[in-house]
Order: sequence, then structure tokens, then C-alpha cells
Amino acid sequence: MRRNGRHQARWDEREERDTRGGRAGQVRQGRRGRQRLRAALVAGTVAAGLLLTACGGGGNGDSSYDRGGSKGKGSDGFPAPGPVRPTGSSGAEDGTTEGDRKGELRESAPPADYLSTFALDVDTASYGYARRTLEEGRRPDPSTIRPEEFINSFGQDYDRPDGNGFTVTVDGARTAAPDGSRGEENPNSDTFGQENRDWRFLRVGLATREAEDADERPPAALTFVIDVSGSMAEPGRLDLVKESLGVMTERLRDDDAVALVSFSDEARTVLPMTRLGDHRDRVHEAIDTLEPTDSTNLGAGVTTGYRTAVDGLREGATNRVVLLSDALANTGETDADAILDRIADARREHGITLFGVGVGSDYGDALMERLADKGDGHTTYVSNAEDARTVFCDQLPRNIDLTARDAKAQVSFDPETVDRFRLIGYDNRQVADEDFRDDRVDGGEIGPGHTVTALYAVRVRPGASGHLATATVRWLDPNSRTPHEETGQIEADSLDRSLWGAETARSGLQVTAIAAYFADVLRSDAPGGATAPAPPSLRELADRADELASDTESKPIRQLAETIDRATDLG
Repeated sequence: MRRNGRHQARWDEREERDTRGGRAGQVRQGRRGRQRLRAALVAGTVAAGLLLTACGGGGNGDSSYDRGGSKGKGSDGFPAPGPVRPTGSSGAEDGTTEGDRKGELRESAPPADYLSTFALDVDTASYGYARRTLEEGRRPDPSTIRPEEFINSFGQDYDRPDGNGFTVTVDGARTAAPDGSRGEENPNSDTFGQENRDWRFLRVGLATREAEDADERPPAALTFVIDVSGSMAEPGRLDLVKESLGVMTERLRDDDAVALVSFSDEARTVLPMTRLGDHRDRVHEAIDTLEPTDSTNLGAGVTTGYRTAVDGLREGATNRVVLLSDALANTGETDADAILDRIADARREHGITLFGVGVGSDYGDALMERLADKGDGHTTYVSNAEDARTVFCDQLPRNIDLTARDAKAQVSFDPETVDRFRLIGYDNRQVADEDFRDDRVDGGEIGPGHTVTALYAVRVRPGASGHLATATVRWLDPNSRTPHEETGQIEADSLDRSLWGAETARSGLQVTAIAAYFADVLRSDAPGGATAPAPPSLRELADRADELASDTESKPIRQLAETIDRATDLG
């Protein structure tokens, strides 16, 4: 009780300086943003931009392909990226500012920099929301398309470590430039020529250990923060949340604990932290009381949720806040940084991370993503009962447990073999190169059973051979905060195989490429969107995905093929 009293006093003091703290948080965020921008300009790190450019809620579940089960493919493929615009200085000659150019494709500036550094991300909400939108007969807003979340919506069969941390797998393939026909590559094509034959895909795959059996993982203390605003009355929102929580309550262990917080115009604790044991009926009764009411004060919900989590903190357990909302905040504090500043103590002192679960056909994607990214967590999106059961039941261990904190990756390209490179996606996860080993700089929080994939478009120097790139991942042990690193390397000739061969299908590289291409097409109208000189059509993508789905008998890839078909029908 004395401990909780101190927590309560800290919360009360925090609330008294909310306004002042919110302003300070914005100043600090602005300073950090300017520092990152200067560092990015000096380093010339790649940002966003697609060449070419998921699911099972949380995305990294069963393997998305059948090992050894694919049939051989031809050598035809999609064109590689064309030339790109280099990053300008902070004072552009045309009078535009860096702020005006946000989202514009940036490229490394050889020979000054051959490093690419980013925080790891296992979010999949962008792909899930795009699927939901296309199912309803609408094209998703290009601003909601994040290629890395499409890519990471498909688990991969990378080797896994025995303990906490990561393994590093580096592979790739050449991108073939078609001459306009479906069947054969023409290296002498006037349209593509040598420019495109020198481009490759480079894939960096990171994997954590397998998720433990339910009775082997640490106990969980989960605080569910549930949106009960008026917009949640729409079918597929609050009803889906309540059904999912009910099923999950039965699947959790007796030594797990649950708390419920609801919010509309105000927030309240519906159920304090309660050890399940013989109290499951009490949890079900609390869930049944949830009904949609008024407006959406998401800030109050998150703040009360973290206060409830701190009050019910359990030593030796995984303490986590799970936000379930359409994220359409319309009252109270609506700025993600200001909301996060309110809960900074709970995040830093107790390591309570935030897991965001989005619902609804209208969804505040940007707010939910920023809350999760800056709240040391991740997001997913559920559109139906099957998705929800996958997230809350089948994938619960990886959504609440941690095997690595502040995980970052850095890829070092060899200037003797690499002319240009582009990282596909991770626009909002860029880290200054010099901050890679600064453990005070936020990275990504990763759980067991996850795979993380980063895809690069790399232009290899003609005739180059030997070392091409080294990929390093750095993370902190979730308990001791001790830093660790793991590294993988690749030679230039390892990228000479065809993207559409049988080997790449078995390795999962083909589904990675298709997901990246698809995201590129969907966001082609956005700044910094599609950059390929002749991007593949949706019909070509649909055919590729359909063939791969048939070969692998993979349900997630079949869903991807069907989603691309819907986008094709919409034109």
C-alpha cells in the first residue's frame, strides 16, 4: 500500500503540471526532431521511398510459405527502380524547407555515407486496415500505407536464437527487367537496359526465439483500455472488442491478472487489477457492462490506464497496457506526444509498454501508430472475429512478453560494390547513424516468435564482386538492460539469383517483394510514393500472388492475393 501511495502522489503531481509538461514535451520533441534531421542530412541516410515497393493480426505467426513446396518460376520479373532525387540541404535553392519536403524520397549520397539505421518495428496495422478498406470497396488513403507493415505482416522461416535476442539472416535476388512480354527478360532493352540490370533486392531478416508454451511464459498483468465512445457502437467495433476479451479471459492462466479501463468523454477504472484464478466471472461481468456512450477522450483513457497499471503493478510479471480503440480522438488531449508525456514516468520507471489494437472502418491510424511507436510498443488492426482471436488468443505471448528492448538495426554497404541503395519503408523509424550504439535513443520493443524484415533496393556496381553489406542488430536485454549485438554479412554474387525462381519462393523472399510492390502501388499518389520507372500493374501482382499462394498453400498469401484482386477491380 505504501508503494501505491507513492505512485498515486506521483500521478497527482504529474497531473498538476500536465499543461506545463505537455509544452515541455513538445519542446523536447521538437529539439529531438531537429537533431535527427541534422543528423540525417549529414549522414545521408536513406528514408522511405519505394521502388517497387500481411496476416494474422500481429503478423509474425506461422510461416507464410511452404519450405521446399514451391514450383519453379521463370526468370521474368518487375523493373528495378530508376534514378532518384538526392536529398537537398536544409536550405533548398527552390525556397522549400525540409518540412515542405517531408515524405520526399531521400537517398544516400555516395561516397559520403553507406549506412542505413532504423528502429525495429513489428507493426502490421497498415496492412490490416488496407485489407479492411478494400473489402468495403474503397481504396485506402495513401498516407496510411506503410510498406514495412505490409512486409512484416508475413512471418518468415529465419533461423531463431536459443535465448533472448536475434539471429540475422541476409539474402536477396536480382530484379529482372521485362521487355514488355510476360515471359523473357531482355538485357538489351532500350527502356530498361543496364540501369535496371544492376539493381537487386537485399533482405535483412531478424528473428527472436520461438514463443514459449502458455504455462512456461512469465505471468501477465494486462490493463485493457477500452474505447466506449459513440463511434464504437458501429458493428465490428465494441462488440468485437467485448467478444475478443471474453474469449481471451478463458484462455489466460490462473496466475495472470487483468484490469479494465473504459473511456468516452471521461475515463474510469471498471475493474482494478484482478488475478484471474477463481475470479473469471468477475472479469466477464465487467466486460458485459461496457456500452458505447459519448465522445472520445483518448488522452484521458491512456492516462487512467497507465495509472491503473501502476497501481496494480506485479513484480516478476509482464506489465502491459493494451489500448483498444478506433483512435478517433475528438475531445481532451489529442496530441500523441502530449499524451505520452503524461505517462512518461510509468513507461520509464516500470517498463510498462503500450500495445495498440485498432478497430473500425474509420480509424485514426496516424494517432495510434505514433502512440505505439513512441510508447515503446506496437500496433495491429483487427477487422473481424478471426483476426481478434488470433491477436488476443493465439498470439498473446508475443504481444505481451518481451525478448529485446530498444532494438535497432544498422546496415553498412560496401562502396566498392554498391552504387546506391534505398530502404523500403520505415519512414517513421529512422535513427541517426551515430545513435546506433547510444542506448538512450529509443528503438523497438520485440517479443518472442517475431520476425522483422527490412527490404532494400540496391544498385550494384557493374561487374562488382566481393563483400556487399554487413547488417547488425543491437538490443538491450529486457531484464538487465545489458546491450548485445548480432551481425550478418553478404557477398555481391549472393544476389545474382532470380527473384522469381523456386529458391526465392521457398525462402519467403517472393512474398516480401509482392507485399512491397503492392504497398508501392497503393501509395503511388502520395509524396514519396512509387518511384519505379515502370511499376508493375496490380494485375501482374495479383497473378504473382495467386501463383505463389497455390504453390505454398499458405492462407496469409491467399488472403494477400485476394486483397490485390480487390484493388485491381477498383482500378
